[in-house]
Amino acid sequence: MFEWMAWTTPVAVFFSCILLMLLGMTVWEIKSPTLMRKGFLPLETTRGDRLFIGLLAAAYVNLTFVGVSGKLVEWFALQSEPSIWISFGVSMALLVMIMRKG
Repeated sequence: MFEWMAWTTPVAVFFSCILLMLLGMTVWEIKSPTLMRKGFLPLETTRGDRLFIGLLAAAYVNLTFVGVSGKLVEWFALQSEPSIWISFGVSMALLVMIMRKG
């Protein structure tokens, strides 16, 4: 069923984190309905809006890293491609920043 995708450990962890975030946000919204607020994003957002924007940003960070990692080997004369865990950490940090300050 899932043969079409390369299910490596980082990919499984990434999607597991997204699933846990969605479940956590659902419970949080039921317990404490959200209010609109304005942060550094140029519009008023709810928690769900910030989560969606953060997930999009996380996906773009990961896709950019995958696309650039081959070039990083050439530019910095690395022995091998950098670990995908780097982009995972950066994307989760970006997501947290958007959720808290966005």
